[in-house]
Amino acid sequence: MVNVSQILDSGSPNYAGFHSAIPSAKVSQNQAKGTQSRRERIEILDTVIDNFSWDEFLNQLHQGIVFTPNVDHLMNLRHDPAFRAAYAQADYRVCDSQVLFYASRLLGTPFKAKISGSDLLPAFCHHHRNNEDVKIFLLGGAEGIPQKAQANINARTGRQIVVAAHSPSFGFEQDEAECQRILDMIRQSSATVLVVGVGAPKQEKWIVKYHQQLPNINIFMGLGAALDFEAGNKLRSPKWVSNLCLEWLHRLQSEPKRLWRRYLLRDLPFLWLLFKQKFS
Repeated sequence: MVNVSQILDSGSPNYAGFHSAIPSAKVSQNQAKGTQSRRERIEILDTVIDNFSWDEFLNQLHQGIVFTPNVDHLMNLRHDPAFRAAYAQADYRVCDSQVLFYASRLLGTPFKAKISGSDLLPAFCHHHRNNEDVKIFLLGGAEGIPQKAQANINARTGRQIVVAAHSPSFGFEQDEAECQRILDMIRQSSATVLVVGVGAPKQEKWIVKYHQQLPNINIFMGLGAALDFEAGNKLRSPKWVSNLCLEWLHRLQSEPKRLWRRYLLRDLPFLWLLFKQKFS
């Protein structure tokens, strides 16, 4: 059984020890269908989240839209109808947060694993390191970031699994002409997987709006800051900080101007709402 949290070297884009620990097993279509039919789900604050182990998720993810809900997503979903509409179209929603992981225990149905976006990208790449059908396009990050992430991932994986990378301009989602140019880039590449890392709810809305215009893409993933972590532009919090549900504090300290409103205002009512769900 894969335990990604023990594999990753927090704070390092090199992920020491990763190669020997994550299997790249291929499963038959019947196995995949069987796994899907047994899918378990947990509802937290009116959002339904899939309950997978790492093995289950990596082995059955062959196509579809993947979102990674965390506390901020759940709080945003309560007030943003367009975000809710986008989330409704996701094929997979996996637990991105240690806070949600412990919240599921409080509610009586524990998640099997925390599958955060920052862990999912390296795990997915390693899982498919020998699968030539998997080719990734990275979209997001500041200028030069996705290209650096591309180089690091390919070096670690041992093949050109990331075939293209692009940094969109600020506010690109509001410029239809630029969006169409990006779609052309993705269509002209050999990519079968699109990873979008421009932050929530922008990335989720963009994926849902344009996914039908990308027939060459089988898997769409909205993975937030994963590209910055892969490029080494941002450092992951230490494992013990994450285990104590304090990763948000680490990120707040590193980007206070951008994140203070999210963590200190918008997300603060989460615990109260969770206890209301538990005891209502």
